[in-house]
Amino acid sequence: MKQTRGLSIMMGLVALGIVFAMTACTTGYTPKNAPESFACVPDQALEKDISPEAELAELTCFFKKYEGMETLHFKVGVKNVSSNDQRYRVNLFLDNGKAVGGLIPRKTKKGLVKPGTTATFVYPVSQMPRQPKSVLLRIRTVSK
Repeated sequence: MKQTRGLSIMMGLVALGIVFAMTACTTGYTPKNAPESFACVPDQALEKDISPEAELAELTCFFKKYEGMETLHFKVGVKNVSSNDQRYRVNLFLDNGKAVGGLIPRKTKKGLVKPGTTATFVYPVSQMPRQPKSVLLRIRTVSK
């Protein structure tokens, strides 16, 4: 009798596991390949300081795992509006004192940004689990 009771409990747990698995599959959750982007800040909260050789082509934000936690990422696109190949230094200063930035292109082995073309880069803001209230965006050219 003890063996049949243990077997029936085991079968019940397996059946319960199958029911939970089927329920989880019908919740409508679909994993996304690309993170959902949004406007980083309202237009009035974005201060821009952009050199005349550059044009801001894209500025979007999204949350993605970075260093083990959901973190804010900035995607910045810069268009070269000059007649020469360029390299740009991008800086983003947030209202809470955090800042990120880097060079576009990061490495010059494949060349600089050609006139009329756009280059993008994604900058993660370490330990930033929320959207900023204001941002200062600075784009400068780097001497060759």
